[in-house]
This record gives sequence, C-alpha cells and structure tokens, in this order.
Amino acid sequence: MDVQGTVEAGFEPVRDAFVRNFERLGEQGAAVAVYREGRKVVDLWAGTRDVDAGTSAAAAGAAAPWALDTAQVVRSATKGIAAAVPLLLHQRGQIDLDAPVGTYWPEFKAAGKERVLVRHLLAHRAGLPVLDRPLTPAEAVDGESGARALAAQRPAWEPGTDHGYHVHTYSWLVAELVKRVTGRTIGRWVAEEIARPLGLDFWIGLPAEEAHRVGRIGPLPEPPTVGGELRMRPKRSVSQAYQDPESLTRRAFGTIDPPPDENAPAYRAAELPASAGISTARALARCYAAMIGPVDGHRLFAPATLTLARTEESAGPDRVLVVATRFGLGFMLHGPAAPLLAPGSFGHPGRGGSLGFADPESGIALGYVTNGMRKGVTADPRAQALVRAVRSAVTPEGA
Repeated sequence: MDVQGTVEAGFEPVRDAFVRNFERLGEQGAAVAVYREGRKVVDLWAGTRDVDAGTSAAAAGAAAPWALDTAQVVRSATKGIAAAVPLLLHQRGQIDLDAPVGTYWPEFKAAGKERVLVRHLLAHRAGLPVLDRPLTPAEAVDGESGARALAAQRPAWEPGTDHGYHVHTYSWLVAELVKRVTGRTIGRWVAEEIARPLGLDFWIGLPAEEAHRVGRIGPLPEPPTVGGELRMRPKRSVSQAYQDPESLTRRAFGTIDPPPDENAPAYRAAELPASAGISTARALARCYAAMIGPVDGHRLFAPATLTLARTEESAGPDRVLVVATRFGLGFMLHGPAAPLLAPGSFGHPGRGGSLGFADPESGIALGYVTNGMRKGVTADPRAQALVRAVRSAVTPEGA
C-alpha cells in the first residue's frame, strides 16, 4: 500500500493501523489526520479517490489516486461541525439554549412543540426524528420543505422527556434555527465564521468550483474475519428495528424517500448539516483541535462553551438507534455505542465510516474520512482501529 503523508515520532502506530485497514478490512480510499495541542502530528492518505475505481483491473489501472486535497461526503460526521454553530451563537449571546425554539422560529410552536427548547433540539430530545410524510430528494435539498414539514409535525414523544437520534431531521431543525437567528444559511455561516478563519477544506453546500476534488462514496463488502478480528454484528433487537417499516428506526433513516444519490451534484451542493458535509480528514481534525485550544492563533470554544459541548444531556436507550447512546449539545459522547478516545471525548461519527472528535484532556483531535461505506452507524472497525492506535500513542506505558 502506497501511503502518502507524514507521521511524527511516537505516532507510528497510527500509520500501522491505517495500513492494516487496507490490508485486512477492505479499505479502498481514506485519509486520517491527528492534531495534538493544536499541532498536526499525523496526516496520511492512500488508495483511490473513488470507491468504485478499483472494481476491475482495468479500472484500477486508470483510477485517480487519493490526493493531498481529496475530500468526501462525511455523512453524520457533519453533525459535529454543525453543532458548533449554535454553541458559538450562544457564546456570542445570540442564542439562549434554554429558550423555546419558537422564540426564534414562531411557526415551530404548532402541534404541541411550544415547550421544545433549543437544548432539546441539539441533544436529540425534541421528539422529531420522523415525519408523517417523508420528503422526496428534491424537497430535502430545496431549503424550505424540511423546515416547513417540521414546523407542522407533532412530536413522536413528549419533548424533553427522552431521546432518539434525529438522523435527517437534524438538518432542517438546526439549519432553520441558524437562519432565523443570523439571517444566513448554515453553510454560509460555517464558511465565513469557521472554515475561512481556520483554512478548512470543509463545506456544508459544496461550491461548484471544488467539485473536482470530491471522490465518489459507496458501499464496501463486509471483510472476512482476519487475524482474530471479529466482524461486528448488530444485536437482534437492532436488526429487527431496521427491518420493521413502522419502527422509529426505519422511519427516521427513511425520512428522505427514496434515498438520495449522495454522489449527485445537487445533493453535494445542498446545505444538509445532518448528512451532506464534505471534508478532508485534515479539516475535521483541525476544526476539532480549534474547539479545544488555539490552532495557529484561532480558537473556537471558550472554556465554558467547551464544557457545554461535552456535558451529558441525553443518555440511555436511544428510541431510534435502539442501543444506549450519549449526547451532549449536538455532539456524541464517549460510550459503548460510539467509543472515542477517553471518557471526556466528544465528536461525531458518520454512518458507515467517517469520524471526527476531540479529547481535551490529551489535547488530541482526530479526523478520519473514507469513501467506502459499511453497515455500522456509530463504531466502524476501521475508525476504531485508528482510535486505538492514537490511544496507544498518547497513553503512558502501563497506565
């Protein structure tokens, strides 16, 4: 495997794990970056830019390699960067986390949602993971239909009393809140207030002039069991929830019906902060690094905001994902369903692969981006191999 990039002394285990992902776990194209205390210590990439480029010997011979600036759709890893926006608005005094969402978005008060607070929305406690009528792909990206549908939607449970992962509806809830408060779309806000100052190759709404850099994502076959590594199998209850067309699980993941083509230009250009962000691994890692400390003179979160980001708001059985999950204000927290580096870590995985997170105690921030999607939602074996490697690099021997 021709791995490009650099690794600082002490972080060689990350390179070794990255190589094994290709050799044992069927990785097709990927990148990983790690920052420590605001400084980049790992920056690696390998494979092909497009997941389907190596499906035949002829195609592989002409396949475009993953390059220094290759970016990919990172699915729900987008949610972590999007969650930073309302927290930064709160930090600037523009949003009250304990105010009803209807304070900023009056139409949202309908159908029993008068008491849904901003913090409920961010912590997946709003009771709005499903719509009575799924949106078409065209409606999902038009910037209006999603917010209009959610304003009229009755919650699936009493808001604030329980939590369930808002797979797709998080897009329209957070995007509309940000637009009502700032007058800007969330994609524009991220571009102007986060990506530009930090120099990030990250977009919620891909500009046409950057389209040539973005690879194709797609499914990967499950790898065989190799070298004692066990293939992850979902619990029976989880499998049943995904198979039942009436379950909250199936309906939440089916909020856009039929499923959108994630490689289509219209989807990539859409401002869907739950699922359609496009990023390099370097950008994910750098952004999380700036959440926990200065990066080249730029810092995103004040200490109080950092505390808010990783303070537990939701925990226990998730009404949508079925397994137990933990959330802060928009971020997933370390736990069995989404293992991160350490108990104080916060971030967000993307279904099937990508991951971004930070760990304030160790000063570590990681970004992993792949073009090969697997079936898991929150704990992809490739990402977990990289997390374990980082942990081995930063944990004192014998600790």
